[in-house]
Amino acid sequence: MITTIPDEVWAFDCEWVPDLLAGRLLYKLPDKMSDEEVLKVMWREGGATADDPMPFLKTALCRVVSIATLIRRKSGDGSVQLFLQGIPENPSDRSQNNESYILSRFLDEGVSRYNPQLVGYNSRNADLRILTQRAIFKGMALDTFNRRLNAKPWESNDVDLMNIISGYGKGYTVSLNEAATLSGIPGKLETSGIDVCSLYYSGRLEQIVQYNCFDAITTYLLWLRMARFAARFTSEEYLLEQRRVRNLLEKMAESSENRYLLSYIEAWQRLKVLTGQAEDGVFEQMD
Repeated sequence: MITTIPDEVWAFDCEWVPDLLAGRLLYKLPDKMSDEEVLKVMWREGGATADDPMPFLKTALCRVVSIATLIRRKSGDGSVQLFLQGIPENPSDRSQNNESYILSRFLDEGVSRYNPQLVGYNSRNADLRILTQRAIFKGMALDTFNRRLNAKPWESNDVDLMNIISGYGKGYTVSLNEAATLSGIPGKLETSGIDVCSLYYSGRLEQIVQYNCFDAITTYLLWLRMARFAARFTSEEYLLEQRRVRNLLEKMAESSENRYLLSYIEAWQRLKVLTGQAEDGVFEQMD
């Protein structure tokens, strides 16, 4: 339930892949076994079938390879700033590809320091679970984050959008892609979650981080939509908030390393037209 709009809101999303070390340790696989064979064993043990050769594995058996966040920060003077951050910031830097680095940057240097409202999609059962598990396995000390996890439901300010919009049973469960697309917000573009493993083990981490950032943007825009539904924004404020996102993406896309954001802007504008929202003014100033 969205009851307030805190000064610090972080819409986030994580990406993870099977952890080869976990597979080797838990299934006592020989050192000489190739990474490809280890993956096959992990999927087989995870219940692979002909129809589902790469089943969803337990999060404990996976490693976090990227965390993306769209940050909304309201200052004391009432001004609002947005920031889009993908971790690792430089996917080609090996020191940043370390899982401990990724977890520390987000949980210790980020969440523990700024104490934001965390907004995710299925974050309570998925993203926060794997972040907790992997941080424990890595031997990290995160007292602030630990106290956050142990807070009573009524003490927590975090929001899992899936818990709000979905119900129990197959007919009532809504995916992020479905909720976003039907709201005129880009869901999945060219890459989807099923592609992440092959992208990672073929050395295309940058593409994963970009896809991860897309999901963080989508989660944030859906949060805005649901905050509007809860009457936390007026019509004018909601329009302004969307324009802030558009302006952020346009400004970032001016640099070559962020040119990929143009595809998101184009998809968003197209969906605005298809869902009959083209006249809301979000893109009225675009060429």
